[in-house]
Amino acid sequence: MENRWYSITEMTEYLGIKKDTLYKWIKRKDIPVHKVGKLWKFRLEEVDSWIKEGKAADKRKKDAI
Repeated sequence: MENRWYSITEMTEYLGIKKDTLYKWIKRKDIPVHKVGKLWKFRLEEVDSWIKEGKAADKRKKDAI
């Protein structure tokens, strides 16, 4: 696996989500992200681990169950 940093655009494409959703996750401090200057950057292995742990699930849906 490549050991590089991914941008907002690359991460939305990788996850198949909209930028609004990604920014919402960042704001709630849900998704593992790092601030580099003014830019948000991601590591694929951190995001993949976060997803596998079930942390990407919509909290509203969990609360409704």
